[in-house]
Amino acid sequence: MNHLPYRQRKPLRIGHRGAAGHVPENTLAALEQAIKLCVDLVEFDVRRSSDGALVLVHDRTVDRTTNGQGSVESLPLSVLCGLDAGGGEQIPLLEEALACLNGRAGAMIELKVAGIAAEVCAVVQAAHFQGPVIYASFFHDDLLTVRNLKSDAHTLALLEGAPVHPTAFAIDANATHAGLALDSVTPANVQALQAHGIKVFVYTVDEPEDIDRMKRLRVEGIISNFPDRI
Repeated sequence: MNHLPYRQRKPLRIGHRGAAGHVPENTLAALEQAIKLCVDLVEFDVRRSSDGALVLVHDRTVDRTTNGQGSVESLPLSVLCGLDAGGGEQIPLLEEALACLNGRAGAMIELKVAGIAAEVCAVVQAAHFQGPVIYASFFHDDLLTVRNLKSDAHTLALLEGAPVHPTAFAIDANATHAGLALDSVTPANVQALQAHGIKVFVYTVDEPEDIDRMKRLRVEGIISNFPDRI
């Protein structure tokens, strides 16, 4: 098992959707740019095509990020791979993203739809990935699936908005990490999670004053479209 941190640095520098502030998001070019910026981890999003391929797309549809239209789950891989994802880039497969990062940076894989955890884990295992991997999701049942498949896996329970209870959402998911939205971070919830041994990552932190504030709170990871600012 590859242990975090990938480098001895705190907080970890995590590129959001690759390095989406510089290059079209969730493309191989974005992943390469993140590596050039010396990130510890590259965050990217995974969905399933209509014919079962695991591809890197954030939104439910391809409308915003490509020259195509329609939901990802309604389109076959042959159509998805023919779309322009920005600057002539294509939508990558999960296998291609892992090959790009392998031995160069860690992977933070966000499961954007429920029910793909086992498939994603299988692809990661088949890739013989060298480096840390964190499985992230708002679907906390899928994180439990990951942990059941691989008891020493790193998982990150994402939460949007302030938690009803500061730690229950992460503990119930048996997660090793918690992912908090920037506008919901408080010293109290960071400290409560850390007191339970749960590492805190914050998204999406782009402005220098917010980056400095997260450093002062001593969070373990900062996720940014501009990882070079961290």
